[in-house]
Amino acid sequence: MNEKKAAAYRQGMITIGILFVLTVIEFWIGVNVESRLVLIFIIGLLKAGIIVQNFMHIYRLWNEESH
Repeated sequence: MNEKKAAAYRQGMITIGILFVLTVIEFWIGVNVESRLVLIFIIGLLKAGIIVQNFMHIYRLWNEESH
């Protein structure tokens, strides 16, 4: 596996790990916290931002493409 693919794979695995941890925290909040709506909404927005940034490559929209 070349270095570029290895770096992309590593970033993907780190992202999945972060999303897993946030999901566990979200579940814990849902079960144990009385007023949980705002906290779950904030974590959901954070997870959505991570997914958009890392898996949908939105940052490429503002970069100039080299031809």
